[in-house]
Amino acid sequence: MMDQPVIPDSAEASDLSDLIAAAAPSARRSRQAQVRWGGRVVTIGGDAPVRVQSMTNTDTVDVIETAIQIKELAVAGSELVRITVNTPEAADAVPHIREQLDRMGIDVPLVGDFHYNGHRLLTEHPAMAQALSKYRINPGNVGKGDKKDRQFAQMIEAAIQYDKVVRIGVNWGSLDQELLAQMMDDNAKRAQPWDGKQVMYQALIQSALSSASYARELGMNPDNIIISCKVSGVQDLISVYRALSRRCDYALHLGLTEAGMGTKGTVASAAALSVLLQEGIGDTIRVSLTPQPGESRTQEVVVALEILQSLGLRAFNPSVTACPGCGRTTSSTFQELAKQIDDFLRAQMPVWREKYPGVENMKVAVMGCIVNGPGESKHADIGISLPGTGEAPAAPVFIDGQKALTLRGENIASEFHALVENYIEKRFGASTTTA
Repeated sequence: MMDQPVIPDSAEASDLSDLIAAAAPSARRSRQAQVRWGGRVVTIGGDAPVRVQSMTNTDTVDVIETAIQIKELAVAGSELVRITVNTPEAADAVPHIREQLDRMGIDVPLVGDFHYNGHRLLTEHPAMAQALSKYRINPGNVGKGDKKDRQFAQMIEAAIQYDKVVRIGVNWGSLDQELLAQMMDDNAKRAQPWDGKQVMYQALIQSALSSASYARELGMNPDNIIISCKVSGVQDLISVYRALSRRCDYALHLGLTEAGMGTKGTVASAAALSVLLQEGIGDTIRVSLTPQPGESRTQEVVVALEILQSLGLRAFNPSVTACPGCGRTTSSTFQELAKQIDDFLRAQMPVWREKYPGVENMKVAVMGCIVNGPGESKHADIGISLPGTGEAPAAPVFIDGQKALTLRGENIASEFHALVENYIEKRFGASTTTA
């Protein structure tokens, strides 16, 4: 017979030892790199906030199109933007892209993505090497045999010469095959061989860390080294980065490679990155979404920002709480209003970040009926509870936890919109005036 659960009496239930600890991301402990362009410094690692990175999908040779997309990504919130540098023509275009961005007032640092011929491009195109703020080097694509160390060394020497940060980015789709073959052979000689996936994990980490060690031997400042070991499986990424964080103190870049399209890519990236970030693992992130046809490239930035804001690691935009709707809600009015408010807040943030400091922490509630409407609205800075089925045709508005007024009639949406704008001006505009 199973033991019956012990139910504590009220005195035991109120014991302070039963207090529930508030969940929060663990502190990160890593070296800190400084990625620079002009007067702009983006710190990565150490006590810096987790940074958001993105990548263009334009032909780098097209200077104007690439500069426009970089601007869109930067305005959306990307703090570093990576561009492909794969040909001499692309290398020649990089300084002109940088010039275009500088003329537009976009000081986001550029990261050069190099594969196969990066050693030659960095050596033969010094203007490109200087215009970039960071180099991404894939150890699996720098050469084979005796060439590998020489070509890797050329890239590191360029980074040292121009004082650039380097990301040593390993990807299991382009893992160093010589290293993997050697580790497979060594594994076969074990009394109890590991399974293939375990060897792959070890090879990813070994490739990154041995490359970092060689870079340091060449004179690279260890603070200027960032590591990544990207895979496309959620549990695989978690396993690899947990091990990687135990074995080094370099700043780590997180990303689920080839995450996919739409909902699949968004959910998979959020699932993997959230687990690691909650454990204090990761200093920069990228959400590698495949855009839907006609979809803006900025969607990957939006998802990355939402991941960090949802975890409480950073605040980028005012948050809008809205119920999903049910049989109690009379129409789609609350859905439309929630979307209008959310779109409006996001659109204004590029200006508001400077004009209204602190507005990114604001909470707005747009609720559809009386069940949770008043309560959620009270918890928000400003909230509205719209009438549901059978409720009186009135919408109470709560400001700073108190019922402030009630809206009625056909213009509830526009009137609440105006109230939100007025609230922002009064609350956050005052801090600007004081400053």
